[in-house]
Amino acid sequence: MRILLWHVHGGWTDAFVRGSHTYVLPTTPDGGAWGLGRAGRDWPASVIEVAPSDLADADIDLVVLQRIEEIAECERLLGRTPGRDLPAVFLEHNTPRRDIVGTVHPLAAQTDIPVIHVTHFNELFWDSGVASTTVIEHGIVDPGYLYTGEVEQLAAVINEPVRRGRITGTDLLPRFAGVAPVEVFGMGTDGLGDTLDLGPGELRIGGDLPMAELHARLGRSRAYVHPLRWTSLGLSLLEAMHVGLPVLALAATEAARAVPAEAGAISTRVDDLVRMAARLIADPDEARARGLVAREAALEQYGLARFLADWDDVLEQEPTRHRVLAVTERNAQ
Repeated sequence: MRILLWHVHGGWTDAFVRGSHTYVLPTTPDGGAWGLGRAGRDWPASVIEVAPSDLADADIDLVVLQRIEEIAECERLLGRTPGRDLPAVFLEHNTPRRDIVGTVHPLAAQTDIPVIHVTHFNELFWDSGVASTTVIEHGIVDPGYLYTGEVEQLAAVINEPVRRGRITGTDLLPRFAGVAPVEVFGMGTDGLGDTLDLGPGELRIGGDLPMAELHARLGRSRAYVHPLRWTSLGLSLLEAMHVGLPVLALAATEAARAVPAEAGAISTRVDDLVRMAARLIADPDEARARGLVAREAALEQYGLARFLADWDDVLEQEPTRHRVLAVTERNAQ
């Protein structure tokens, strides 16, 4: 099957393109949101880059939509309407915003395009109306067991922690820094020390690193902190668990399902997490043992094979469903 998708979420795409299909990514010379292509990633040869102007002749079997605007873009570039002339699914990466339990999904009023949620929490909280919904939980390309825990510090991966503030739990970092230095990785970390009024002995900036380097650097820290209040289960948490770090996570959104208590600590009471942080810093053997629990749980629930098999089930069924809908619509006319 030839699947069209835009490179929107690099971490998720890294797992998705490991399947048995051909993955067609629109590519432009300047990259950007609509033409990022492979972006230099070490992906299989089955991931091919196609200029947007050539998509009409690219023999697309199905499109995985990730932004509402992509529906119009498919119509413009392929001359085909997703869900009607072209089998399509919509992948919803995000939690609803603002009116958390009352937000109506943009595709809630239609039945042509199924909505795929990445967590059960998201499916529960979005009002998806009459749209068909399915949950396909994340899958991770296993980086291997990289944990050493040799550095008596905590690690966190937070993109845009200054701009996003309370959403990412940035304001909670000083409480952990009171136990041990916190090394923060991710995009947009400049100015974080000034924002939190933390010095280099409390806060270390790891920066935005290539994935393999990030995983190795994470493995050196004693434990991983996941302070995000509102997120669709960040992939960095699952990657840290795969690496073998024990984790200290707010019991918010899907994290309560993803992190077993034996893997570190999970609670809405920050004091519980801080106390466990101090305990793991003081006891490297316990940290290692809890990290092994975290890795086992992540491999079992968020392994790549399960993820790809779940997607194959949907991808194989959708063209047939699409043909049945088309016949039904013609007969009704």
